[in-house]
Amino acid sequence: MKIIMLGAPGAGKGTQAEKISAKYGIPHISTGDIFRANIKAGTELGKKAKTYMDQGLLVPDALTVDLLMDRISKEDCKDGYILDGFPRTIPQAEALDEALEKRGETVDFAVDVNVPDEHIIDRMSGRRACLSCGATYHIVYAPPKKEGICDKCGAGLVLRDDDKPETVRKRLSVYHEQTQPLIDYYQAKKILAAVDGTKEMEEVFQDIVKILGA
Repeated sequence: MKIIMLGAPGAGKGTQAEKISAKYGIPHISTGDIFRANIKAGTELGKKAKTYMDQGLLVPDALTVDLLMDRISKEDCKDGYILDGFPRTIPQAEALDEALEKRGETVDFAVDVNVPDEHIIDRMSGRRACLSCGATYHIVYAPPKKEGICDKCGAGLVLRDDDKPETVRKRLSVYHEQTQPLIDYYQAKKILAAVDGTKEMEEVFQDIVKILGA
């Protein structure tokens, strides 16, 4: 089962991808996580990606396509995977379809987690991250046991630059301009399924499970 998660930054598609991964036993592949790992390691790719991410811009195709193709070739992807954060544009979607076609494969579902912009800005400005171990929290929905301190490793928590309201607004604007056409693209392929992302997390997940089939 090959699934693409669509939805604006902060719509909750990453959380849903993790839940799908756990239920169906297929890996959740997030380009954001790959970028952040490279940024933390100080690689050339990471430095380039950080320049774009800090400005709320999307990382260019050239920095992502080869990396992703290599990832989905690994053994743990043989039964399928969930792509989160890729594709973001029509050229990326076409490149993905072309690469999969060479392997005799196609995407099965494109799940769009739909949430209004203002809702997203409120959500994301409450996020807190641990830069030491990568754990994430939310001051309202998933707070740490001790305010400002990571439950897992005890390091201090921060509001990442890419979660600040001004950056989020810029990212949403870029999203609507570049990624919205993907909704039409996958609708035309008859694999698009939209869910209401403003519902409770578990309700959203159950809606997705109905689409994917138990």
